[in-house]
Amino acid sequence: MNTRRSIRRTLLALLALAPLATTSVHAQKTPDTVRIGYQKSSTLITVLKTRGTLEQKLGALGVKVTWHEFASGLPLLEALNVGAVDVSADVADTVPVFAQAAGAQLTYIAQEAPSPSAQAIVVKADSPIKTIADLRGKRVGFAKAAGAHYLLIAALEKAGLSLKDVQQAYLAPADGRAAFERNAIDAWVIWDPFLAAVERQSKVRVLADGRNLADYQRYYLASTPFAKARPDIVKTIVTSLQETGKWVKQSPQEAAALLAPVWGLDAATVEQANARRSYLVRSVAPNGLGEQQKIADAFLGEGLLPKRVDATNVPVF
Repeated sequence: MNTRRSIRRTLLALLALAPLATTSVHAQKTPDTVRIGYQKSSTLITVLKTRGTLEQKLGALGVKVTWHEFASGLPLLEALNVGAVDVSADVADTVPVFAQAAGAQLTYIAQEAPSPSAQAIVVKADSPIKTIADLRGKRVGFAKAAGAHYLLIAALEKAGLSLKDVQQAYLAPADGRAAFERNAIDAWVIWDPFLAAVERQSKVRVLADGRNLADYQRYYLASTPFAKARPDIVKTIVTSLQETGKWVKQSPQEAAALLAPVWGLDAATVEQANARRSYLVRSVAPNGLGEQQKIADAFLGEGLLPKRVDATNVPVF
C-alpha cells in the first residue's frame, strides 16, 4: 500500500472542498440547528446524546440538535470542513493536524487532558513478537491519521525504526479487530473502548501504550463560521461536556451501565475503558499545543504531510 499517496489523496480532497465551508447553509448569521458529528469512542457526547441533555439545554435557546456518526476522526473533520456538520466531538490529537495542513476552517473549542494508556499496540498472547523492535517486517493495522497512527510512529522511533520498517494496513476499528482475530495482521494499534474490548474478549498482550510516548489528548472542534455565528451554542456544549466528564469519573458504574447497551459492550468492559480516559474537559491555549507540533513534525518527517504546519497557529474558542 502506498501510504503517502493515500494520505495525499485525502489532503487534496480536503483542499478541493475547503471553499465549500464558507458557503455552508450554517454560515448564516443565526443558525437554529447544530449538527454534531461523533465517533463510537466519543464518550461524553454519547452520554449527552443518550440522556437528551443538549436537546433540553439548547431547546431553551430555540436550537435543534441533530446527530451524525462517523467511523473515525478524519472523515469527521472532513465533514466539518465542508459544512456537513457544525461541531465535532472529540477526535485524537493527530486528526486536526491533517485538517490544518489542508487549510480547513476549524476552531478548537475544548480539549480533554491526556489519557496515554487509553491507546496501545497489542499482539496475540502467544505471538513471538516480544518488543517493538520485533515489529520489523511485520504487518501492523491502525486507523489512518488516528492517535494510534502517531503512537506507532513514536514507538517505532524509540526502537530505532520508522513506518517504512513495517507493513502498514489502514483499518477502521471494526475491520482492524476482524483482521487481528483472523491473524491477517501481526499487531494492532487501537484505542478505547475497542482496546478494552479486545483485552477482555481475546488473549492479547500489550507491547506498549502511550505512556512516555504519546499523551493522547482529544480535541473538540467547530467550524470557524459556526463558532463565530453561535458562540452561545458552543459555550453551552462545552459546559455540558465539562459537567458530563465529571459525572462519568464520579459515577463509573452508572456511566458504564448507560453506555454499555449503546456501545454493544458489557458494563465491565466500558468501565475498564473509562478508567483510562481523563474526561477532564478544559479550554485550549495555543501555547499548550506543543505536542501537536511534535505530531505534525513526525508526520512531515514520514512524508505524510505535504508541508510543515504551525500547529499552534489555530483559532481557539
